Amino acid sequence: MRFRMTNSWSPAICENIDALRTLRTICVAPMMACTDRHDRYLLRLVTRHAVLYTEMVTTGALLFGDTEQLLQYDPFEHPVALQVAGSDPKEMARCARLIAEAGYDEININVGCPSDRVQSGHFGACLMAEPERVAECVGAMHAAVKIPITVKTRTGIDNRDSYEELCQFVTAVASAGCDAVIVHARKAWLSGLNPKQNREVPPLQYDTVHRLKQDFPSLEIIINGGIADLDKARDHLRNVDGVMIGRDAYHNPYLLAEVDRGFYSSTEEPLTRLQVLERYIEYAERQLRAGCRLRNVTRHVLGLFHGKPGARAWRRYLSEHMSRQDTGVEVLRQAAAFVDA
Repeated sequence: MRFRMTNSWSPAICENIDALRTLRTICVAPMMACTDRHDRYLLRLVTRHAVLYTEMVTTGALLFGDTEQLLQYDPFEHPVALQVAGSDPKEMARCARLIAEAGYDEININVGCPSDRVQSGHFGACLMAEPERVAECVGAMHAAVKIPITVKTRTGIDNRDSYEELCQFVTAVASAGCDAVIVHARKAWLSGLNPKQNREVPPLQYDTVHRLKQDFPSLEIIINGGIADLDKARDHLRNVDGVMIGRDAYHNPYLLAEVDRGFYSSTEEPLTRLQVLERYIEYAERQLRAGCRLRNVTRHVLGLFHGKPGARAWRRYLSEHMSRQDTGVEVLRQAAAFVDA
């Protein structure tokens, strides 16, 4: 199977899409309770180029909840994409306009989350069984905004996991105007496994994603799932356009320190861990003055010194002190004293 994409966008828009495609060489996955705006600011201190993704936001929350709060981010985070979950094309188009007006660089549709809560809302991985519905959402969003629309999905669900069915899904969304497909290289079980187990139990199918790129050469394909270091990412880039790193980038954010020089031809030295910490402390001070709780900001730096002598003491000290009402940002410098960085 071979697939050719057509592009009806203006030349100026196409240039922006091409630039973002280059940036999507390395991405940090959307992760619930992890990649909030504070975490994304931290990650941006480590890498200036990798594309960062928000936590999943539902159409209902965006349209009927605290829209301004949900769309909030710091301009320093660019390039940044918002991941949205929904299944109604009209609602998805309305959300796309809100997201584009907020200045995000990309909108990603969640077709990969298998949780019961997500399924009850009729979005996430269960939509792999309805490729035409997803295509309608992509088409409606594509018509509503001029920023890229991408889809994050799995290799299959339950017993609907043949390569032919995956190709049918990809053909449908690509034909509707999807700019890139991000594939978590595992199938998802919609019952019997919880979300954590669905990230670990189904076997990885990297060859399936590599084959997808061969069969859809004009479509941007990004691989995700179990990629824990930059050497593995480099190996995958021989076969796909981009690599998305998930939990390892959260638990060890400094893993991304060599991304800019290794994948984006940057000649700048990355910030050291201590330099990252000092700049993050400045950010934390601003957030505290704006009314944020210290713990909500500092919890993301627990893994900053991963693998360094004293990292366990750093984590323990922060964990014990960052929730106290009388504690300020000085707790970060105090905890850093335990680390040989």
